[in-house]
Amino acid sequence: MRQWFFTRKPDAGFVLTDFPATLLQAKVFDEWLDARDEALSAVAVAGAGSNESVVEHYRTLGLLIEAGDLAVGPNHSETA
Repeated sequence: MRQWFFTRKPDAGFVLTDFPATLLQAKVFDEWLDARDEALSAVAVAGAGSNESVVEHYRTLGLLIEAGDLAVGPNHSETA
């Protein structure tokens, strides 16, 4: 991951699946990003199975997007 991070283009976005899995991983990842002057713009939670302490951590930081909050794409319609 470290090699990929430093070879990616500046301002290139990325998606990590199932990481961080624990609160400790989340806090260490936050520190790692901060040391590199990077930041997360959002953390998406798709549903059950997510570590609740990790979810709460990112909710507290104002970064959490839950599955129901995700934007509907141009090829999909929203039903009420």
